[in-house]
Amino acid sequence: MANNDSIKKTFIVATVLCIVCSVIVSSASVMLKPMQSANKALDFKRNILMAASLYDESKSVEELFEQISIKVVDLETGKFTDAVDAAKYDQRKAAKDPALSESLDKTVDVAGLGRLENYSYVYIVENANGGIEKLILPIRGYGLWSTLRGFIALESDLNTVVGLGYYEHGETPGLGGEVDNPMWKAKWHGKKVYGSRDEVLLSVIKGSVSSDTPDAEHKVDGLSGATLTSNGVDNMLKFWLGENGFAPFLNNLKKGEA
Repeated sequence: MANNDSIKKTFIVATVLCIVCSVIVSSASVMLKPMQSANKALDFKRNILMAASLYDESKSVEELFEQISIKVVDLETGKFTDAVDAAKYDQRKAAKDPALSESLDKTVDVAGLGRLENYSYVYIVENANGGIEKLILPIRGYGLWSTLRGFIALESDLNTVVGLGYYEHGETPGLGGEVDNPMWKAKWHGKKVYGSRDEVLLSVIKGSVSSDTPDAEHKVDGLSGATLTSNGVDNMLKFWLGENGFAPFLNNLKKGEA
């Protein structure tokens, strides 16, 4: 009678089980990928809506997102462009593609980007007259452990902050991860980006902002115990709202030349 406890049979059974389990896991991954991609795209749109204070839990994300127009801007000229297809353009991949991006000199790369894509998406909410009611800009920059990716939304004056939020980061929970805290995000509403000479004054300070803080309208509380993450947020705002980021585009919009 054959010995069912032999090493050979044990090895065969274990191998077959491994193969079967691998097939099941792989099949599940393939089948779930479209659903995962759809959920990721939905979450991306939800974060845009939340930054612009347009999110309403009683309505679907897709329904709410219909009020937003997606356009592409040439970051060098600061003007809208059709050089790339807005429906197919992958800004994240473009930032790594030498044909679609440029290496940043360390003297200007305060956000730790490495490379800057030539074209960027912008998200626009138009008013009844076709003018800009709200403008949502994608921003990113390095914090303590990770690249934070998110959005900053501006009012029609292109200077007053509607909101700021991040959809992706790897900062320490309870410290740098407090960028997700609704109480901290609420502090951005109503802050002003630029000074009288169009310089970026919006900043994250060490400590808290009070009514006695000089230029309080340009300042937001730092994250307690997360100096490097706070500095990262500050640096990315300086970059993306400055001359190497969206400032040329915002200036063109103000002049009606975008």
